[in-house]
Amino acid sequence: MTNSIYIQIADELRTNIEKAVYQPGDKLPTEKNLSERFNVNRHTIRNAIAVLKEEGLIRVDRGRGMFVAKTPIKYPIGERVRYNESLEAQGIKASYEKLKAVEIPADEAISDALKIDIGAPVVLIERVGLANNRPISIGSSYFPSELFPNLIKFWSSYSSISKLLKEIYDRDHIRRSTTVCARIVREADARLLQIPANYPILLAQSINCDRDETIVEYGVTRFSGEMMELVFSN
Repeated sequence: MTNSIYIQIADELRTNIEKAVYQPGDKLPTEKNLSERFNVNRHTIRNAIAVLKEEGLIRVDRGRGMFVAKTPIKYPIGERVRYNESLEAQGIKASYEKLKAVEIPADEAISDALKIDIGAPVVLIERVGLANNRPISIGSSYFPSELFPNLIKFWSSYSSISKLLKEIYDRDHIRRSTTVCARIVREADARLLQIPANYPILLAQSINCDRDETIVEYGVTRFSGEMMELVFSN
């Protein structure tokens, strides 16, 4: 058996994916089923799968199986926070599911980000970002209560934070800085994102300000690693 056999198998599986025999998100047959289908041993199948995995066409979830990878959604990280517009420009329906809006005392991380005292009141708004009704992100946004009185009450009537800050408080919503790192998803977030508990995510922490450079928001967003591609722009 030569190395060309696994390349031929990879080519056929790739063609199946391109022709939508297997669609994004579909679970592929097991190694055992594929080895029987192609009349080869499992080692040859693993080599073929490795080729497709390296190309980004499939993913392997330990304990769950092999799946056709989804085409990542490009999300630009620029000056303006424009979730809906960036997704809709890609032909994707963007929406949010509100989780909660509560006032809490600032801990050390929040106070450092917002440049306020530890224990100062902040409003925490949490929501799930949806793309074509599928969860792709969970956002936790922290706002100084002193700058935004009655924010929780007004939030009930808005779906866009940027629009709310502009119309009610006459403040712009401009991204000052964003840092991104990879980590394993936490259990509660995995349930909301509908991904395995050991799955990688992208964690983005943002500081947003108004035109006067006053910090108005500290945001912590967890993006589904498979679903999203963050693109930094000026």
